[in-house]
Amino acid sequence: MERAQERASASGPAPVPEGSGNTLELLVHGVGGTTPQDMLNDPRTVRITGDDTAAVFRRAADVDADSRPDGHRGGPVPEAYVWCNLTSGNSARALWLLLLPFMVVNLAHWMRPTARGRKRTVRFYGLLVRLAGLTLTVLLVAAACEVALDLAAWQCAGMRACAERHSWLGFLSPDVSHHSWWSRPGRRLALAALVPTALTGLLWYLSHRTWSAYESQQPLAHRPEPDEETGRTALGRPGFWYGRRLVARLRAAHTAAGLLTVAAAVASSAARFDRAPGGPVVLDVLGRLLAVALVATGAVVMWVVCRRGRSENRLDRELDAHLVRRLPLAALVLLLLCAVYAGWERPGWRSAGLLAGGGTTFGGIALVQGLLVLALAVVAHLLYRTHPDPRAVLHGQGGPAVAILACALGGVISGGVSQRVSDWLDDTGTSIDGPPVLLTWQASVIPLLLLALIALCGLLGRRAWLLRRTELATVELDHPGEPKDAARTRRIATTRALATLTDRAPLVVAVTATTTLILGAGALVGAKFTEEAPGEAAQHAFAFVHGAAQTAQALGSWLIGLGFILFVTWGRRAYKDASARRTIGILWDVGTFWPRAAHPFAPPCYAERAVPDLTWRMATWTRATGGRLVISGHSQGSVLAAAAAWQLKPSDRKRVALLTYGSPIERLYGRWFPAHFGPAALASLHHDVDCWRNLYRLTDPIGGPVRLPGDCGPEVDRPPLKDPLAYGRTAQHPLPAPILGHSDYQADPAFAEERERLLGRLRADVPAPRPVAGTQEGSGRSSA
Repeated sequence: MERAQERASASGPAPVPEGSGNTLELLVHGVGGTTPQDMLNDPRTVRITGDDTAAVFRRAADVDADSRPDGHRGGPVPEAYVWCNLTSGNSARALWLLLLPFMVVNLAHWMRPTARGRKRTVRFYGLLVRLAGLTLTVLLVAAACEVALDLAAWQCAGMRACAERHSWLGFLSPDVSHHSWWSRPGRRLALAALVPTALTGLLWYLSHRTWSAYESQQPLAHRPEPDEETGRTALGRPGFWYGRRLVARLRAAHTAAGLLTVAAAVASSAARFDRAPGGPVVLDVLGRLLAVALVATGAVVMWVVCRRGRSENRLDRELDAHLVRRLPLAALVLLLLCAVYAGWERPGWRSAGLLAGGGTTFGGIALVQGLLVLALAVVAHLLYRTHPDPRAVLHGQGGPAVAILACALGGVISGGVSQRVSDWLDDTGTSIDGPPVLLTWQASVIPLLLLALIALCGLLGRRAWLLRRTELATVELDHPGEPKDAARTRRIATTRALATLTDRAPLVVAVTATTTLILGAGALVGAKFTEEAPGEAAQHAFAFVHGAAQTAQALGSWLIGLGFILFVTWGRRAYKDASARRTIGILWDVGTFWPRAAHPFAPPCYAERAVPDLTWRMATWTRATGGRLVISGHSQGSVLAAAAAWQLKPSDRKRVALLTYGSPIERLYGRWFPAHFGPAALASLHHDVDCWRNLYRLTDPIGGPVRLPGDCGPEVDRPPLKDPLAYGRTAQHPLPAPILGHSDYQADPAFAEERERLLGRLRADVPAPRPVAGTQEGSGRSSA
């Protein structure tokens, strides 16, 4: 087999005579992945191109099928594209789940409404999302600074009672029997700064490494097609799946922003001490100069983020100037200078209370995030009004709602982790002051948010139960003349009712985003009141509110710890267990399908490897053999197939037939990402490819109809497939047929029927063009 593989790779597909009608069936699996043996239904498979990450396989008997076109008796040559290693494999990748806030804000970038002729408004929308992503980076690093610098090095190590309970902080404490060189407040802060600095460096490393491993593959070069007037999607642009320049630019800016945040946290308390009356003049001047340098570098970071976003109309292989690429180095130098400045000897300087600037920082970030989300909502409304799409979720407000969730995730994680670490360091509640009041209030909103979600789940459960009662009668009508089986009918009806919950996702997002926005504003007001109100009034006039807030804060800190454990546990299971991955993997695959356009620290985009792979395979095969091709995609594989078809040249695209099944291309992507998978984009795909058929079931919670308008709809969507294939025992199904839902579409006879129909259209009337030197493009379109 290995020798056959080497011969196939070395020689490539051989040209075949005109009119031979060579046809390739390229299979693309969906969420959860599978093996090439299962996809090709043959235990002997050979990798003909690709690597261990993603590859194309054939049956061992079909390795040289291109050189003998009559060997398949008119049938297609099957190939399997296996891409599951792009999103699964090593269980350590579950740590990518910790980057969830970055992934969610990156999703908001792609959720803008459909708009034509509003280029400046579209760019402004992207700018607002990039700025929201920048605030998340600053928030995450500031939370690390709060834990390491404020709670551990400043408060706990500065107090005898707390330092004695944690021996690993003993060498930092000035109140123990022996004084170490690190016991000075500034030196403690400089040492503790290694934690957030290492976190920032880790984020930079992961972003750089994953780009090289997953997203560095260049797409097939082609000329851009007009899409403003025709409604074509931007997914067909030459540079859409190659965002190297923007990712590198944002990576430099976000890394610099994280290091500047650490530098400001290290130097702020020392600068405040130096500015006090009687402080050292030289250090005061040095502190002011460092503050100016931090502000100037921060302004450069903002300028870099605000520059024009992605270059999609061409394949941009360039990088930005050295100024942009050297930003992290400049920020690191400033951090070292701030550490030296803070560690200078200052007689009389003692750590007491909270670290300077903590409450202002987190309050300012929360306020800026709220303003950015409100501005994003206004821009999204303007875009939606120019070209309304009734199927778009939340009337075009899906992007702002998801941006709220991203900011909320960042705030909840920051507040919960800070509160939990504070409780761990000070289990008596008397040694240290704890985190800033705002973070405590943010931790307290977690129980309230969970109560709102539980109430919403109860409402959705009731609606599903009512729908199940309706489906009971529908199931009986779908199987007339069958012996009644109440348990069987209930199972089918329940599966159908639960499958409709996917369509309630916009309601869940809307309620969660609205509740989060209200609770976030309440946390800001509550923190402001707590800081300004007299302690006596807080204890007597508002005793009930104060006690309820304390209870919610304690419960929230424990919930965030439990949530973190469950988060990592579920993440590891999703990457190791195929059944768990099919359950929750679709949401992760939707998030990592899109390129990193708003946040460079988001998980890697597997489509920037998979889409060029499929495009290159389809284009090179059709041009070299003069044949035609059916690309068959299941679930997420159907989205990859469509994206790859959009990347083909028009002459190649017209020789491709598309078969999708269990496809979320409209049910999820069309509704949540209308600018890229809206009705106009899907209609243009149907017009450009030779033919397209889509299969779905009412029991499928993921796949659904394409819903093209007018006469195009029935041309694409087949009526819902029967599931199960047989209600009771029959001659063809002597044992009870399972309810398949989202899986095993090939088991339905309709699958083979539709595939033969597509193959018949490809072979009809128009012969394959004569290849020239193995590379000449063909032309023509089936008239069937």
